[in-house]
Amino acid sequence: MAIPWGTIKSLLIFFGPMLLPKAVSYYRSARNAPAHAGISIQPVPPKALRSLFILITTVLILLVRALPYFAPENIFARTQSRLHIPTDVLFNRLASLRPGGALTPSDAVLKSKFVNLESRLLYLQFGPDVLAECPFCTSDDPGSYFYYAIPALLAPHLANLIIVSLATSDLVGGPHGPKWRTTAALVSGAGAALDLYLASSYNHQANARAPRLGDLDMFFWDARAYRLLALAGLDAALALLLYLSSTNRAFASPPAPAERVEAVTRQLQLTKSRLNAVGIVKNTAIRDEELRARTQAYWQHEGRLMREVMEEREVVEGVNDALQNRINIQDISRDADAYLSNVMPKMEYVVPETTVG
Repeated sequence: MAIPWGTIKSLLIFFGPMLLPKAVSYYRSARNAPAHAGISIQPVPPKALRSLFILITTVLILLVRALPYFAPENIFARTQSRLHIPTDVLFNRLASLRPGGALTPSDAVLKSKFVNLESRLLYLQFGPDVLAECPFCTSDDPGSYFYYAIPALLAPHLANLIIVSLATSDLVGGPHGPKWRTTAALVSGAGAALDLYLASSYNHQANARAPRLGDLDMFFWDARAYRLLALAGLDAALALLLYLSSTNRAFASPPAPAERVEAVTRQLQLTKSRLNAVGIVKNTAIRDEELRARTQAYWQHEGRLMREVMEEREVVEGVNDALQNRINIQDISRDADAYLSNVMPKMEYVVPETTVG
């Protein structure tokens, strides 16, 4: 049974003011979480880019498949006929639109199934393939058509679930894909269950009172389009979430403690190797006579220039003014002592033991 639009509007008016601020707050917290955790925005990783390509391609295919051009033929819309038109007249109109003016084998099978009004109503609910191909279905048991239609209803959901599972796998999407795999699977399962529920609970008898073609509810064709659009929306939302999380724009998880320790250790090793390189260069410069002489000459020249600069009147006045008015020598001395105590370990004096006697 379909939910009236008035009920949906009332629920939105009642729950909207409560849920909308919470949704906005959750989005802002998820967007600002990487900045609070010290995680910087990065380009899309190559593996995540492969997942995005798969999902976006799937979205485009689903959108194209949702077009009426790719939908199964609706003989009532094709012939512009009302529901209660005689069967012979309906298929004569259809034959006039076929090449050669003759019905196809599938048209002949469908014509044999149009035995009463109930079969036409089931045609609008389940489409032409189910009505023509089901070997055990009868119009006296409408539920049999639903059981036969279940595989066709679930096929798009299962195919899309396989594609989503592939795009969110660790092999294709890297470490960013599995984060959304469970969520995507749950949403896909909920969508499939909702699709089955709507198909089983649809009241096909409502079309029996439609006097004109425009009053008919083409449930099968509308449901097919909505199904494909919903799957495309799911894949597009998953691609957006994967993009945001892989670039650390939102929903980014801080690195694990082991990863942070490994990163710090790697940085320390890099710093140590650079210091070793500096020590090697300095040792080489000291051992080489020419380089040592050039170094000594540089520092002698530098010392002479600084002495000449410091003897100038303007510099002397500026230094005296800074020492008297702008610089606190005690704070500088305290900071220097703290820095020295952190860099150089304290020397412990060991009192030698003496033996008396």
